Amino acid sequence: MPSSYDAVLVASFGGPESREEVLPFLENVLRGRNVPRERMMEVAEHYYHFGGRSPINDQNRALLDALRAELRSRGQSLPVYWGNRHWRPFLRDTLRTMAEDGVGRALAFCTSAYSSYSGCRQYLDDIERARIEAGPDAPEVDKLRAFYNHPGFIGAMTDRVREALARVPSERREQAALLFSAHSVPLSMAEGCPYVEQLHEACRLISVAIGREWQLAYQSRSGPPNQPWLGPDISEALRDVAGGTKDVVVAPVGFISDHMEVVYDLDTEAAALAAEFGLRMVRARTV
Repeated sequence: MPSSYDAVLVASFGGPESREEVLPFLENVLRGRNVPRERMMEVAEHYYHFGGRSPINDQNRALLDALRAELRSRGQSLPVYWGNRHWRPFLRDTLRTMAEDGVGRALAFCTSAYSSYSGCRQYLDDIERARIEAGPDAPEVDKLRAFYNHPGFIGAMTDRVREALARVPSERREQAALLFSAHSVPLSMAEGCPYVEQLHEACRLISVAIGREWQLAYQSRSGPPNQPWLGPDISEALRDVAGGTKDVVVAPVGFISDHMEVVYDLDTEAAALAAEFGLRMVRARTV
């Protein structure tokens, strides 16, 4: 990579901030994908459960503030821009602004730690498409590497797991199960990228740091029932551990933000299942 850059670009997924934005946002996400409208409306209800506002944009705003402060503390005056793949501020608009501001080369931080298609390749494709739409003056953009095994990420996730374990009653803490969770993807997609290997490595590094055994489960699948996806599903994993413990810590290692797949799929649906199975579920915060 070049040794100097004019700016930093934070690229993220995006999310609605009102009930009126939910369906247009989901239509953007699902455009070109064979997802039945009934399924889209089911997911819309998840957003409506929280007033139509996803937490992800506010979390990104906090990230931007923290990143700018960190750069200033290191004597760096790089401007920091923010663009989303599926909702405002859109990448295409951000790249146009960067071009107007005279940015020639930017370093992109994408809010996904792993090298799956949706977590890496799609970001690269969407950034390139936004560059083309921005015109000939659009900056060159280099993406930072996947950070699934970076000490900063592993250290933060380890702290979150320790915090969650500390919330288990001390007399039962040793017997508590530790489940890591990540977004499921179709098997055909997983076979073409290092997503699963990277997830296992992140889980291993965290478990070594805290000295506990672990299992990895998947969540939030959205494909047709006849399409094979990564498993076991979080519901199956919770059922399996219920026979051997009263407590389970669920750490969403596949996510770096408490967005909808975390606050609904885990805090609402998985937590209800855990209670049904007789488990006390403690969910570790994301980083």
